[in-house]
Amino acid sequence: MRKLRKSRGFTLVEIMIVVLIIGILLAIAVPNFIKARESSRVRTCVANLKQIEAAKEQWAMENKKTSTDTPVQADLEGANGYIKKWPSCPSGGTYTINDVATAPACSLAAQGHTL
Repeated sequence: MRKLRKSRGFTLVEIMIVVLIIGILLAIAVPNFIKARESSRVRTCVANLKQIEAAKEQWAMENKKTSTDTPVQADLEGANGYIKKWPSCPSGGTYTINDVATAPACSLAAQGHTL
């Protein structure tokens, strides 16, 4: 009768070892996940800046503007614009369009959000 009871469940030590292993795996995985999420946000922001830059260049060519002219968001966005819906920085930054000769900028440029 004792053998049946002993083989039916896990001991406290076995459960603690499993919990320890799961804790070690989480300690390794969570920081890597956070880093991957932030680098994904940076890449998305850079892609948004490239989209704004391309829209600016197309606007300048079609409207015969010089490199010192600065479009406003309404010139680039909308049904008749070059961008259907204005992109937003996934990390909460704001975009500055700048003139045609200057690349657009994100307010989080210090964190790598630059062209």
